[in-house]
Amino acid sequence: MIRTEPQSRHELKYLISAAQVPILRSRIESIMRPDPHADNNGSYQIRSLYFDDYYDKCFFENENGTDPREKFRIRIYNHASNRITLECKCKEHGMTRKTSCPLTADQCELLMKGMPLHDTGDLLPLQRKLNLEIRTHMLQPKVIVEYDRIPYVYRDGNVRVTFDSNIASSSDLAAFFSPTLRKRSIMPSGLQLLEVKFDEFLPDFIYRSLNLGYLQQTAYSKYYLCRKYRLLK
Repeated sequence: MIRTEPQSRHELKYLISAAQVPILRSRIESIMRPDPHADNNGSYQIRSLYFDDYYDKCFFENENGTDPREKFRIRIYNHASNRITLECKCKEHGMTRKTSCPLTADQCELLMKGMPLHDTGDLLPLQRKLNLEIRTHMLQPKVIVEYDRIPYVYRDGNVRVTFDSNIASSSDLAAFFSPTLRKRSIMPSGLQLLEVKFDEFLPDFIYRSLNLGYLQQTAYSKYYLCRKYRLLK
């Protein structure tokens, strides 16, 4: 099954201190519910394998703020292979849209090696699109981005609030599923990333609870910073 978000979404990002996290969480826990996919501690680990072409087009489009732009990634949770998702994230006019579909473990292994998927006529449209990019633009896996996420959701406005910590980069692409991935932190000590995503509107009480009027919005890109470290290395 291929899934596309019903519309482009707003995506606001704020760098906050670790000391602010428990304060903000205590404010919204009474008005938003934890993501049902989170563990007993209310969190899960996200690991994404990002692709770029021979000329690092995605990296430089991100650096230059090119509009529109898109990038492919494979995403897993808690370094497990039971749920593997291929995603294409598009950004246009400050809004984001994500298309996704499942991958088998065998398909993921092929893509991790930079090889196109075997097409016997049953590939999903997003898989065919990635195959085309691999063949025509030499799209290859470039970097792993890993972080821990505490997510909250609210139905009206399709609101999603997340706290991301321990953001790290790895070039050990073959160890994508390994629990002992070699990685390097790219988040300054004592900081976390607050993300607020919503469709057409953000309820005022969530805005006020998060104190967003007093936080400084940022264009922080996990992918870009992880790639930048690898390219400058």
